[in-house]
Amino acid sequence: MKKTIFFIATVLFSGAIFAQSKNFLDTPYLETQAQVDTMVTPDKIYLNIFIQEKDTKGRVSVEEQENQMAKRFKDMGIDLDKQLVIKDASSNFKKYFLRQKEVLKSKQYSLLVYSGKQLGDVMMTLEQLEIANTSIEKTEYSKMDELELELKTRAVKKAIQKAEALTKPLGQKVGAAIHIVDNSQYYPRYNQAPMMEMKAVSADMGSAQPLDLDFEKIRVETNVNVKFALSN
Repeated sequence: MKKTIFFIATVLFSGAIFAQSKNFLDTPYLETQAQVDTMVTPDKIYLNIFIQEKDTKGRVSVEEQENQMAKRFKDMGIDLDKQLVIKDASSNFKKYFLRQKEVLKSKQYSLLVYSGKQLGDVMMTLEQLEIANTSIEKTEYSKMDELELELKTRAVKKAIQKAEALTKPLGQKVGAAIHIVDNSQYYPRYNQAPMMEMKAVSADMGSAQPLDLDFEKIRVETNVNVKFALSN
């Protein structure tokens, strides 16, 4: 008896699913696809800074270079607690270089700046301190989540416009959306090793100005597929 009841319930459930699918297919609908994209300028730039103890007669220690750098950064308005970190959290000294019987210490830092102009100021300061071993690690756009939602809204509106343009010559009206698929790809929060262009550099170091830097923009794209019910 229990097996019979289970069999009947299964048949009824399967029949309900079939009926729903059939009703969906029987509904006149129009399927449209819309894509929107934009380019944004990074507003978070991470700079790798590598300081090594100078192996010279008047050796300058890592600590001395670090203190000089920190003071100059602080004078520039950089928040050292929020913007400057040591890359190797497990040890103050990332690497040790052995030369004869002496140990040359080194440290690696990550500095966060918020514009190409601020980065230019930092690079000039590091050059003045003779700290030349630097590189751009990555760039980010801080409002990526809000931007993606905005693009999705624009994509759906574009899908509606396309649907209306297609149905107007037929004398039909676009009804409610009966199926929406977000085909957007995942975008990383940052660009690894971005391209950088230096726009203006003075050859005369006595009158040199901070570098004006442009970064490769981040492209963000959204793609949606929407089915609209049609009515006469």
